[in-house]
Amino acid sequence: MITPERPKKSVVIPEVLPLLPVRDVVIFPYMVLPLAVGRSKSIRALEEAMSRDRLIFLVTQKKIQTENPGKEDIYAVGVVAEILQLLKMPDGTIKILVEGLERGRMVEFIPQQGFVEVKIQRHLETYVPNQELEALMRNVITLFEKYVKLNRRIPIETIMSVSNIDDPSRLADVIASHISIKILQEQLILETWDPKKRLVELSKILTAENDILSIEKKIQVRVRDQIEKTQKEYYLHEQIKAIKKELKETDEYQKEVSELREKVRKSKAPAEVVKQAEKEISRLEKMMPFSPEATVIRTYLDWIVRVPWAVRTKDNLDLKRAERILNEDHYGLDRAKQRIVEYLAVCKLTKKLKGPIICFVGPPGTGKTSLGRSIARALGRKFIRMSLGGIRDEAEIRGHRRTYIGALPGRIIQSLGKIKSRNPVFLLDEVDKMGQDFRGDPAAALLEVLDPEQNNTFSDHYLEVEFDLSDVMFITTANTLHTVPPSLADRMEVIKFPGYTKDEKIKIAQQFLVPKQIRENGLSKEKLVISERALNLIIRDYTLEAGVRNLEREIANICRKVAKELASVKGRKVVKITTKNLHHYLGIPRYHREKPGQNEVGVATGLAWTELGGDILSIEVSIMKGKGSLTLTGKLGEVMKESAQAALSYVRSNANKLGLPEDFYKDREIHIHVPEGAIPKDGPSAGITMAVALTSALTNRAVKKDVAMTGEITLRGRILSVGGFKEKTLAAHRSGIKTVIFPQENERNLKEIPKEIKNKLKFVPVKNIDEVLRIALVAKEKRKAKITRRKKLNRVSIGQRLPGLQAKEKIERENKKKN
Repeated sequence: MITPERPKKSVVIPEVLPLLPVRDVVIFPYMVLPLAVGRSKSIRALEEAMSRDRLIFLVTQKKIQTENPGKEDIYAVGVVAEILQLLKMPDGTIKILVEGLERGRMVEFIPQQGFVEVKIQRHLETYVPNQELEALMRNVITLFEKYVKLNRRIPIETIMSVSNIDDPSRLADVIASHISIKILQEQLILETWDPKKRLVELSKILTAENDILSIEKKIQVRVRDQIEKTQKEYYLHEQIKAIKKELKETDEYQKEVSELREKVRKSKAPAEVVKQAEKEISRLEKMMPFSPEATVIRTYLDWIVRVPWAVRTKDNLDLKRAERILNEDHYGLDRAKQRIVEYLAVCKLTKKLKGPIICFVGPPGTGKTSLGRSIARALGRKFIRMSLGGIRDEAEIRGHRRTYIGALPGRIIQSLGKIKSRNPVFLLDEVDKMGQDFRGDPAAALLEVLDPEQNNTFSDHYLEVEFDLSDVMFITTANTLHTVPPSLADRMEVIKFPGYTKDEKIKIAQQFLVPKQIRENGLSKEKLVISERALNLIIRDYTLEAGVRNLEREIANICRKVAKELASVKGRKVVKITTKNLHHYLGIPRYHREKPGQNEVGVATGLAWTELGGDILSIEVSIMKGKGSLTLTGKLGEVMKESAQAALSYVRSNANKLGLPEDFYKDREIHIHVPEGAIPKDGPSAGITMAVALTSALTNRAVKKDVAMTGEITLRGRILSVGGFKEKTLAAHRSGIKTVIFPQENERNLKEIPKEIKNKLKFVPVKNIDEVLRIALVAKEKRKAKITRRKKLNRVSIGQRLPGLQAKEKIERENKKKN
């Protein structure tokens, strides 16, 4: 805001003033404008100026992004300004209204407490009026008038205000503050002290700006003429259409539009969809055939007619057939199969049911994805699989808006349009592997898709009309629910897929995997026989998994080698795989199952659960001389570190009960290590394992090797429940453990454990850590009393000992005399 009419104030300006650096603007004398101040140093400088005489030195920064400018980051020439108004905002910033008074040059940079002061050098402007100066002023005013007329962003009244200025210095500053030029050019004018030179520089800048504005105006006129030409062509084409209509002639473009209209009618879409499509077709008719907008509308209408608005497959509600198909394709998984049969039964009775939202959670290779395909076959529906692993863009689910070039519907609508059915079995694979970035969160977009109360009005950004997804049977799969947002997990019915036992794996291999690989490798049951003991050996020595994916891979490896033998050796008709010749086909065993060896001090075996299933966890403790510190290694997470601290606190608080000195930790350093240090580990279930290993190392009592344990420990020694109980139990069985110690609260989970596992393992529920120590630690042996030398001497008579004592005394007397 410029006020040329205001007379110059006569203000006493001191040599030292508070400094206020400003960004992206150069302030001239006679200029009044608002500023927003947010930096702490700048606010402190304003407070200092208000407490004095309301004067402050304004100077422009060289770089906008500099947050804390120093002397080298600002220009040397600025403006002394008076603060007219000051307003504090709720967010802590300050808005001020300042008026430039006169130029000044910074000669000294003086840092103060919380702000900066500068010493300035003033310059009194002097000039001698003459005809040359008058001519320069008139020229600049004329150029400025032309600039205002071309620019149109400056009020026309400004010309009258500028024309009334007689002072050449003021005239140059006022015009410079109105024109839109670069910061460097403005700063150059500000740093020009001589009014005459300032006017010369300003006339050069105005001449260049007027030339640029003239060229811009020509371009605008040319564009306007082109638009008028396009409109003229449009009117002519409309006239041609009207003539052809009268002559009952149709062109290819009109024929295409008519076909689209017929397809929309036959699609049996809802009324609002038809209405939207008709609106787009009407727009298409009025456009040029090859215009970009017409192409966008045609693509949109193609997707509208491709979506299966009313096409659906008929469900097969034969319960016995569904059970037979599910059992043919998969062994076990009773809970998931039972849920599908229940869904069919309800459909059969009610004739209408919204598609369920089911989530299969379990380790890799347990049959989650393949069961989804079997469910589609049992229901007689079409099957869609969509992998969500690595998806980071919300548009993958909801689609792009049509304003973007190359926009398409989301993958939900695309998949439905591809299979031409509105009630398929839709498998969303790896729902726990989604990510998010600046393009949105796909998990949030799935909230509407996987909510039975909302997905009947699902809206894709591209279609911009509602589509009913309630008939779709959505099945999601995940290895773990930890990375799935709670709001998304709450919308799904979770069915857990635990790992398979050894007996289950053998049956799966015999019934499914071996026949499948024999068939795929061109063999037959007569040519290849794999014994049950050989399968048992493959599972034990060549795989280490909760599922059967690696087991199938090893069976395929055997089949390929057998196929090579049969193809190269003539006359050989059958190959039998046994435990004796298995290593010829698979090589040396990949995994060595160590049998429980000798009991060790400071080493305890825990049970862990990961995305890949259950596993055993060995925890080692070493005690050394030190200053009472605790060292934790093995890439442990925060929760696991806190469990170690809790275990140590329990041992310290119960030192007397454990037979330890109360200050045992002061001169000892404790090191807890969990092997396989490259693998991250976390969770509270290793709490009792750490407590047992610590107690063993401190009391020098060995831990039983065939005992494994799991449970969270409190500072009072209570044992809290844990998750993944079945997976941990299966891992203990695979590793040759005989006894499993677990929290008493997990006794209800024993129903999930297969009978063959229960018969081979001893399960011990516990409430507190004292019970764990009693079971896990080896009992102290009663030591036999040793006969000391003194006791032996007491058994010898004094008569037998007397000569020896006398001789000893004689020797001692002689030594004293010599000394």
